[in-house]
Amino acid sequence: MTAWPILSLVTFLPLVGVLLILFINDDSENARRNIRAIALLTTTFTFIISLFIWTGFDNSQSGFQFVEKVAWLDSGISYHMGVDGISMLFVILTTFLMPLCILA
Repeated sequence: MTAWPILSLVTFLPLVGVLLILFINDDSENARRNIRAIALLTTTFTFIISLFIWTGFDNSQSGFQFVEKVAWLDSGISYHMGVDGISMLFVILTTFLMPLCILA
């Protein structure tokens, strides 16, 4: 189990950017620039965090790493997240492509 929920941060940090963008109600060029800047900052920060996951990932171990498990309800429902070798590559690929798509 990790000391802090780094996978959840990578997963849900773009939602913070979406919530910030949601409050921009203007259609001016300045508002468009702000929207693009917020999107670029949140996705770039997400990519940087995923690089920390990549550097901390141990290729010699099989199974899931950076495991997060949080019990939600007493009836056995829980939030469980981890990353293995193939999904680590997809995390890096996705977080790398997000800022590039915004810059395009």
